[in-house]
Amino acid sequence: MDFHAALNNILNPPVLFFFLGMGVVFFKSDLRITEGVSKFLSLYLLFSIGFKGGHELFKSPFAEEHLLTLIACMFMACFVPIYSYFIFRAKLDHANSAALAGSFGSISAVTFVTAGAFLHSYGYEYQGFIVAGMALMESPAIVLAVIIDRLGKKKSNGNQNEKIKWGHLLHEAFFSSSVYILIGALIVGYLSGESGWNTTKPFTEDIFKGLLTFFLLDKGIDAAKQMKEMKKVGFFLIGSALVIMIINVVISILLTKIIQMPIGDALMFVVLCASASYIAVPAAMKDSIPEANPSIYLTVALSIVFPINIIIGIPLYFYILKVIAGTV
Repeated sequence: MDFHAALNNILNPPVLFFFLGMGVVFFKSDLRITEGVSKFLSLYLLFSIGFKGGHELFKSPFAEEHLLTLIACMFMACFVPIYSYFIFRAKLDHANSAALAGSFGSISAVTFVTAGAFLHSYGYEYQGFIVAGMALMESPAIVLAVIIDRLGKKKSNGNQNEKIKWGHLLHEAFFSSSVYILIGALIVGYLSGESGWNTTKPFTEDIFKGLLTFFLLDKGIDAAKQMKEMKKVGFFLIGSALVIMIINVVISILLTKIIQMPIGDALMFVVLCASASYIAVPAAMKDSIPEANPSIYLTVALSIVFPINIIIGIPLYFYILKVIAGTV
């Protein structure tokens, strides 16, 4: 691995502020970020990603490679929850296994954003259509997790009347705040074209990294708080999370090679596949699979998968893709 790239990633202000946020908990500082501010930062990042993606789609025509990438996104979003469920089922009940499977099948927008900042620092960019791929990957895993949970209940207790509230589930999956603002901003960015981009650029790009840095400070606090739950998670879940991440990275890298994605697009796709949701999926699981323990699926996604990706994963995936492309 390019240790210079890895060191630069760790010394990036957003990543350093993630560690600073963890220090708030470890050193018992009285620093607090309110829920309203945290929600605003999350929506801002999704809005900026979506709007920039829409602008990039406006600038570049849709090609066959883009369609293949979106198909690959949908494939991973459906495949990962199914196989990961059986891994977790070796030790956990069906409810917690399904919730964890949904988390791994979905994505982390903040990991995506951090990878984008990393790419930019090395002079690489990604195309706007990959943002649409991110949106496509968030919802299917939520639906599949609930279906898997209901099938598990029927099998375990023989209750054939176990029903899925399809209206509520589909609404939560496709019209949750994160999906809605991301898709909405993508469409607006595309329709408003160059004039719309020039108007909003000071807000969507110029202050982006500063607000990302502040948001990662908040996520560092959350991650450190969840680490208190690590004893409940146990070595099995830590090991399972690492195995699933490795499998997802290997499959996604193979797909980037088959489709022949440019390095920028390839890194963002691999990062999406390697990440786990700690925002959209937990919100949906709270209502749809209430039997699942949030301290399990939230801790795995936020305190294991997320830090590994932003500290080690992103530069490692970048290096592997460059080796495969023969640019090292």
